[in-house]
Amino acid sequence: MYLEHFGLNEPPFRITPVTVFFFSGANRGEILDALIYSLSEAEGIIKVSGEVGSGKTMLCRMLLERLPKHVETIYLANPSLSREEMLYAIADALGLSIDGERVGIIMHSIQNKLEEKAREGKRIVVLVDEAHAMPLDTLEELRLLYNLQVGNAKLLQIILFGQPELNAKLDQPNMRQLKDRIVHHFHMQPLSRNVIESYLMFRMRAAGYHGPDIFSPDAIKLIAKASNGLMRRVNILADKSLLAAFVEDTHNIEARHVQAAMRDSELKPARSLPDKNLLMRGAAGVLLLAGLVAWWLVDKPSAPLQQAASTSSGQAQGRPPAYASAQPYPVIAAQPDNAPTPAISEKTNPATVTASPTSPPQPAAGNLPLAATPAPIASISPATGKSSLYEQRLVAGKQLLEQKKIVASIQLFYNDEIQTARTEGFLRRADKLGKLSEIYLLPAKSGRKDGLRVLYGAYPSVDAARNAVKDLPKRYQTAFATSIYMF
Repeated sequence: MYLEHFGLNEPPFRITPVTVFFFSGANRGEILDALIYSLSEAEGIIKVSGEVGSGKTMLCRMLLERLPKHVETIYLANPSLSREEMLYAIADALGLSIDGERVGIIMHSIQNKLEEKAREGKRIVVLVDEAHAMPLDTLEELRLLYNLQVGNAKLLQIILFGQPELNAKLDQPNMRQLKDRIVHHFHMQPLSRNVIESYLMFRMRAAGYHGPDIFSPDAIKLIAKASNGLMRRVNILADKSLLAAFVEDTHNIEARHVQAAMRDSELKPARSLPDKNLLMRGAAGVLLLAGLVAWWLVDKPSAPLQQAASTSSGQAQGRPPAYASAQPYPVIAAQPDNAPTPAISEKTNPATVTASPTSPPQPAAGNLPLAATPAPIASISPATGKSSLYEQRLVAGKQLLEQKKIVASIQLFYNDEIQTARTEGFLRRADKLGKLSEIYLLPAKSGRKDGLRVLYGAYPSVDAARNAVKDLPKRYQTAFATSIYMF
């Protein structure tokens, strides 16, 4: 209804997970990187917990898209399966025909199929959504499946996505064997008020919006308070706030629009969020693995995809690449709230409202001109003299930010701390590839840490950047899970 009014290509705040709207702030990007690294490097079961509406399913969908081709996934969206039903679901996903067979035969067939996949160089990962609702017997059956191995190699990896109730379930005495096999725990933190504006405008621009920021500080403060930082609630409030502004024929979202959305949604403050100790443990796990990801990405950017085939004698070795992805999320200071104002009037007919933007409509990203061969703008060149490659590309990155015609770049990876020596090594290898002039370094903040973004190319539109991903050097396509960075 309000798409044309705001110059949008699609609704920006749908609650259905759509991966183009994945926001990597508030530790989402770091968890995604750590999950991919864990599946590539480590054994053991992985657990991801978060409140209702915190973005677990979206993270799961992103993981499905980002995993390398040699990793095959089995997605269990319905957790309330009996142990037999779960075995049938996994067997069916593996292409087995086991109708009417007893549990022992099904398990034997699954093991044989997993061994066959291992010999082909495939790795199988089971993703369990809403795992907190899974019966205890089914969880125990998952543990038995995880125990399947050939030689020293596990045949199956498992990731559990669930609400905090999953932690309580795993704390039960009869679940200790499963809990002991969980090697990584990640917690989805709620969005802070300082991040919500960045999240809102990220979704708007991903939906095709090209104008100035439209959410006032007071509106952001109200959304943060009413949503408790949960993405689903933020989306609901933002969507209805846009509708309220459309009805008023305005392009600025003020506190009164959010108040109207709150009344219409009947949202109440969310239940208490996890305690500080849980958040600190989850953050520590992410930081630990993020450090490993950063080390591998910079030190071994050209590591080949390797997944040795397991043989009947049990010999299996492999080291798939790590991946990294993140989106920018600058810190925005919140401002005081305004007094309440009237809600959306049901007497107003939205169909009769005429849009009157304060500035001429901008073309959608896909309509911007595309260069025949996307490349950095000619006026951007490396610094000369005795400066290091690291310093040169920092200067190039600063110049890139000053180019008003540049809309997007391809982010190769992101480090949450600056490691000059290793980055210099990566740049030397890029120079040998003849791609140094395509690389840009941008300093970035991750909490209180000084991080670094490594970008490739400069493009006049998001679509141009996406189209250019397929033209990246093969080693970059293999070693990095790229994302589109928008300026």
